[in-house]
Amino acid sequence: MKTYNPVTPTLRHTVLVSKEGVRKNNPEKSLLLKLKSHSGRNSRGVITVRHQGGGVKRMYRIIDFKRDKYDIPSKVASIEYDPNRTARIALLHYTDGEKRYIIAPVGLKVGDTVLSGNNAPIEIGNSLPLRNIPIGSEIYNIEITKGRGGILVRSAGNSAKLQSIENDIALIKLPSGEVRYIRAENFASLGRVGNSDHGNQKLGKAGRSRYLGIRPSVRGMAMHPNQHPHGGGEAKGQVGGISKDMWGHRRGTKTRNNKRTDKYILITRKGRRMKK
Repeated sequence: MKTYNPVTPTLRHTVLVSKEGVRKNNPEKSLLLKLKSHSGRNSRGVITVRHQGGGVKRMYRIIDFKRDKYDIPSKVASIEYDPNRTARIALLHYTDGEKRYIIAPVGLKVGDTVLSGNNAPIEIGNSLPLRNIPIGSEIYNIEITKGRGGILVRSAGNSAKLQSIENDIALIKLPSGEVRYIRAENFASLGRVGNSDHGNQKLGKAGRSRYLGIRPSVRGMAMHPNQHPHGGGEAKGQVGGISKDMWGHRRGTKTRNNKRTDKYILITRKGRRMKK
């Protein structure tokens, strides 16, 4: 973590992640795409997601979540900053000349060799099927459907734990505490996602949030009664009765409604065992 001398009031409390060893400029041009900002608006220009807009222009880095160049060794050319995600990314140079970005795990360094495939060695950054990973290992970038690429556990500092494998089904504990079944033929990467200090940052000033494309939020209590259930009232009245969101829904109400995948969940994030 990087702290600053209190030359200004904001710098007194600013704490940012150090970018030592991270290449900041000159990303691989062949792996960049234009990224258009929509400021939280739909095709009619109506705001559908609040508190978005502005921010510094970004280019999208194409990340290899599939890791489907099997049994072809690659070397880590650089560890880079990605403005579109909390994790750092690693640029791989394959022996056949191709270049790809992957999510960089903790401990991956420039010059390391990375491999993907059924017979890949048990080393940080390598990708292999769950059935070939030792029980108790930390994993990330986990596939839910074989061949469609990693979807689970991709943000900074996160890792899942492989608890058991039985009858070609793996039992995995996710960072949220949820324990779920995933087919053992699906691929995952070994290790923990890097940049684990990301959650300890203190931006220090409103301007740094605006650079990230985050606009200010207004408390419901400060609004008119026709704008929010908490609005109106004399002076600074507290929220009466049940706390609600802007649309009148009770805070804490369950929003998950995907019964199709309930059969794959053994224990929920709340620690409850799912009924079968």
